[in-house]
Amino acid sequence: MSAAPPPVDPPAEPAESIGRGRPHAETRVLYRITKALNDRDISLEDALHNTVEHLADYGYQRCAIALRDARTGEVRLEVSRGLSLAERQRGRFRPGEGIIGRVIDSGEAEVVPDIEVDPRFLDRTRARARLDAGGLAFVCVPIPSLRRELLGTLSVDVPHGTSDDLQWDRRLLTVVATLIGEAVRRWRDEREEEQARDVEAEAMLPPLPPLKRALVGSSRAMEEVKAHIRQVAGADVTVLVRGESGTGKEIVARAIHDASLRATGPFVSVNCGALPEHLIESELFGHARGAFTGAHVARAGRFETANGGTLFLDEIGDLAMQLQVRLLRVLQEGELYRVGEDAPRRVDVRVIAATHRDLEALMSQGSFREDLYYRLNVFPVYVPPLRERKSDITVLADHFVERHAGLKGVTRISTPAIDLMAAYHWPGNVRELENCIERAALLSRDGVIREHHLPPSLQTGASSGTTRSGSLEAMMMAHEREILVEAMKDADGNMSAAARALETTPRILAYRLKKHGLHQRLAVLRRR
Repeated sequence: MSAAPPPVDPPAEPAESIGRGRPHAETRVLYRITKALNDRDISLEDALHNTVEHLADYGYQRCAIALRDARTGEVRLEVSRGLSLAERQRGRFRPGEGIIGRVIDSGEAEVVPDIEVDPRFLDRTRARARLDAGGLAFVCVPIPSLRRELLGTLSVDVPHGTSDDLQWDRRLLTVVATLIGEAVRRWRDEREEEQARDVEAEAMLPPLPPLKRALVGSSRAMEEVKAHIRQVAGADVTVLVRGESGTGKEIVARAIHDASLRATGPFVSVNCGALPEHLIESELFGHARGAFTGAHVARAGRFETANGGTLFLDEIGDLAMQLQVRLLRVLQEGELYRVGEDAPRRVDVRVIAATHRDLEALMSQGSFREDLYYRLNVFPVYVPPLRERKSDITVLADHFVERHAGLKGVTRISTPAIDLMAAYHWPGNVRELENCIERAALLSRDGVIREHHLPPSLQTGASSGTTRSGSLEAMMMAHEREILVEAMKDADGNMSAAARALETTPRILAYRLKKHGLHQRLAVLRRR
């Protein structure tokens, strides 16, 4: 059997020739919409925009595609023709509200013969207020989706017509809505297949070996960091780790080293900003005996110490210009000169640099060499601040509790304390969080880190990071709230048991819970 011939476009005609009532108009508009929705060279959003354009060419007015929010159930106008941006933004409906809401609620098409006299038509967009809306009908059909769920609605304004005319419009739009639903289903399937391929490709990457210090966190931002580590670990190229102070840039550098072919070699760390300028040269490159006052014996520098392994240069942006020249030579030639020596020494070292500073700004100011920047920035890795990985706060806090559990036998963190930590913006990042947990563990007396064990910066400025003067009443209310939450969790949500533990009555306890807005959370007040 011979292959079917490819589809052929109909003869080109002016856009107005597709209009309603013209010969073969429906066939032409369905052909054009089908072609638009099957165009793999454009995005789904562009395909939907082209669809409403074709409907407008056909003769429909204010064509709109409204999509349903799966989380809230609200329906919003997303794609339209004939509506301004402000009008489209006003087009929001709850299930059962207006014609669009009724269609979403029932799954059945709605036809309004005259929008001026039908009270169900809300004109939420207020688009008809700027028009002479006399003689307009409204047709709205559901867009089917996966598992018989509704994706949204397709709606248009049409001139007054007979009942048969409007039912014809309803049937035509139902076909278009079905094509839209199929296109969305296909797009979702392709996205899922693409994501499955990404997961499969990720699974084929070599796993990270056990690290000296774990990369804790499963947020999307941290998963990207881990993926970058896997990608660059075996390449033996220079890496530039960027991020704010306290984000764990050295831990990332150690992870790269541990996952590399140099894992059995040394990992040597140098903080370029912590050493005086007159010592950093000797510290990095070593010195000969008598090279300067106090150099009584020859000494190898950090580069030689790291030979066969990895040298981590923290705060590389603080390195003096003259040392940047020497560092560039080592990176390019693989050889160095000790201070006071004329003979070069060969070294085999992988360099991982890190900084919290804006190197591009330093280059524009002339304080950081452009050639060194490009030599270091072969593979950049960005470590996100803690405020950009909020979902990792609880995991990190539990990790630090385990690390410092021996201090006071701490076993867990109370829910109010976790709420405070989640609301805080953590300017000191992971380092500040670890210090906070260590301090709180020392203050705890019963193995639980509670709200009042946390530093004042968290208790008084959790959401803004600025310390405010808190009143005695406010602090007492916060402490009372924590006591109530813990009592309810210890009692597994049983109010009578909690009241007995607090030596009060269920009625008084219920009053206190309501005062703190906790009465609606009884079902989730379980022991953490």
